[in-house]
Amino acid sequence: MKCKMLKGGIALSENCCCGTNKKEKVIDIEYLYLDLNTCERCMGTDKVLEGVLDELSNAFKMAGYSLEYHKVKIETEEMAYTYRFLSSPTIRVNGRDICNSVQENNCGCCGDIAGTQVDCRVFSYNGETYEVPPTEMIAEAIMKMAFRPKVSVCCSGGYVLPDNLKKFFDGKNQKCCESTCSCGCC
Repeated sequence: MKCKMLKGGIALSENCCCGTNKKEKVIDIEYLYLDLNTCERCMGTDKVLEGVLDELSNAFKMAGYSLEYHKVKIETEEMAYTYRFLSSPTIRVNGRDICNSVQENNCGCCGDIAGTQVDCRVFSYNGETYEVPPTEMIAEAIMKMAFRPKVSVCCSGGYVLPDNLKKFFDGKNQKCCESTCSCGCC
């Protein structure tokens, strides 16, 4: 997992003039994805999300909040279970998915990685469907969800690995095993 503070972000704790610590006010943003080398959907969403976070960071800083941004490449079924990953790509704010539901269609890029047809997330916004969410959608969702209490994803009930992800990981592992790869996945 990679973690970084965005430009314009503030330290997680600051000292006030009397020497006591201010209470941390952090907005936690997670970006969960399958691939940032091949998948146009994941790469495009990553680029839009980072642009939105760069723009919003100063406004949140003025309100006394910092943005903490985590990018997580979901590489295995075990990681999918750990993160309760439903579809790629996923953006969460304070533990909540910015989408109310999961909608998917065929993702040729992830299909190429897995060697089989794979469905990945699409985003609905203002009556349109997008493979890469528009800037306005992400900005609006983050602003609406930023001040809601954090939730723990690991405690949000039972999780079953979705079929689309099972197909992706099975296909990726099979494709790897058929090659001269020495990753140890077989």
